Amino acid sequence: MRTLRRTGRTLWLSYATFAALTLLIGLLYAGQRAREAAIGALAEEAMSGAELKRALLLAVLDRSRTLPLVLAEDADLAAALTTSSTAGLAALNQKLEALIPGTGASVIYVVRTDGTAIAASNFRQPDSFVGSNYAFRRYFADAMTNGAAEQYALGSVSRRPGLYLSQRVEDGAGRALGVVVVKVEFGDLEKNWQRSGNTTYVTDTRGIVLITSRPDWRFYTMADIPQAERLAIRESLQFGEAPLVTLPVWSLETEGGQTFVAVDEAKDKPHQTNLAISLDVPGNGWLIHVLTPTSQIEQAALWQGRLSALAILVPLLASGAWLIDRTGRAARRTAEAEAAQAELERQVTLRTAELTEARDRLQAEIAEHRATDIRLQGVQQDLVQANRLAILGQVAAGVAHEINQPVATIRAYADNAKAFLDRGNGETAKENLGLIAELTERIGAITGELKGLARKGRQAAEPVELKAAIHGALFLLKSRFAGSFDRLAIGDIPADLKVLGQRIRLEQVLINLLQNALEAIEGKAGAAITLELSRLTDDEIDLAVSDTGPGLPDHVRDNLFIPFTTSKEGGLGLGLVIARDIVTEYGGRLSVQTGTAGTTFTITLKRATI
Repeated sequence: MRTLRRTGRTLWLSYATFAALTLLIGLLYAGQRAREAAIGALAEEAMSGAELKRALLLAVLDRSRTLPLVLAEDADLAAALTTSSTAGLAALNQKLEALIPGTGASVIYVVRTDGTAIAASNFRQPDSFVGSNYAFRRYFADAMTNGAAEQYALGSVSRRPGLYLSQRVEDGAGRALGVVVVKVEFGDLEKNWQRSGNTTYVTDTRGIVLITSRPDWRFYTMADIPQAERLAIRESLQFGEAPLVTLPVWSLETEGGQTFVAVDEAKDKPHQTNLAISLDVPGNGWLIHVLTPTSQIEQAALWQGRLSALAILVPLLASGAWLIDRTGRAARRTAEAEAAQAELERQVTLRTAELTEARDRLQAEIAEHRATDIRLQGVQQDLVQANRLAILGQVAAGVAHEINQPVATIRAYADNAKAFLDRGNGETAKENLGLIAELTERIGAITGELKGLARKGRQAAEPVELKAAIHGALFLLKSRFAGSFDRLAIGDIPADLKVLGQRIRLEQVLINLLQNALEAIEGKAGAAITLELSRLTDDEIDLAVSDTGPGLPDHVRDNLFIPFTTSKEGGLGLGLVIARDIVTEYGGRLSVQTGTAGTTFTITLKRATI
């Protein structure tokens, strides 16, 4: 009997040992298989999230890159770089400021060829970029050399990082006038990345972190940078005083085609294991990295696999336990296992819902950015159309303004011719009719400029006798201001002195300036007008039109060259604008000096070599 009992106990003991070993092996195998499946699912989900984040980054970059291209073709911007007038710069500042809300840019500014900013959208702010010099910035030098450039850097004035997009501004002949720069900051994008729960950052070609969901990682490096290169980066001030130390991230292993890295959150805490995904950012050599924690999903997968193994092996254990001990412990363990599995499934379902919500949010943000991009394209088209309408309106009004004087002269000669015919003086009437024919040809030349605008071209400059242009202007003014010509003094103008331009257009300039001077001295006793050469060199001449009138008030002087701004009742406000544009077109300048003693307009023109 004792032998039989010992044999029975031995059998039960062997059975229990076999069941325990079977359970252990099954749990280990099932846990490993479940972990591998969970990592695979996590990798697919992480890749999908990384691609969405990259698409969102590309949407921001593509939207911003179109803005400097459009602004480089803006006529007001080119005019401000050419003349640097106070009124023109003030209008340009306001124009750049108005573009900020609709484009999403941080700041827009215009830089001369010497690197000095002359206008900026933040001109009202204490840290305005106006007056700062950016010749040391690579985005300025590269744009001047290659036409366009991009550089991510820490702002030298604002101390905020961002991507600088620059485009060279050229005149009609392809000469560089300056550079327009658009700075893009990624603060909103980084906040969106933070809400996803995964660490996300972008590195440049040197492995330096530029954009990140963890601000404390900014300007860290993926690998150690040689000392010589680090010193060069420091001297360029691209990243300010950043120490450029390496990230607390290192590679652990590659498993099933997936890369795992460790992140040290703190020295007194164990490192965290993350699934690492890196994707190229087309267009600038950047990489976007997304780190997804794996500890929770691995733990959940292990438990799920082990519970699945328990579900299979529990009947075997229950049979052995029932034979060994009929106390019912197996039933309680089964109930506990089911409860644990239900809790695990609940956690997995909750995590899946959170990830789905994050994905939907990213898709909505991408759709919003695409809609913003479409609105930006509409703004660009509106800007181009507005510029065209403004130019057409200015030219049409200018033509009406400029033919007014010849028409008045034609009327005077027509009345004189009629009077001479009534007196029987046919010869003099014939001369007046000949002068009328010449004036109609002049009107045809002026209106021909409107056709020239439609053909998208300018009239080529040619040698013009300055004295002949002056006589032509006086001839047109004679009918209206004949009584005031005795107060006009003409200096010595050499008969062979020639300048570059078109005679009809130079006469337009002189008529506008002399007419303003004659109107300024009307009703003022003892006032006079002088037209003389104030400077004569081998390359240029200065022709000064001076009057001893009351001078120009400050508010008139500041808006002197703004179209459709006038102090005259019934005036169009285009005379001086047209005069300045004509002189500038032929490589000259038009400047003014005014005070209580009178006003002097100086026309600077290039001398003709033949």
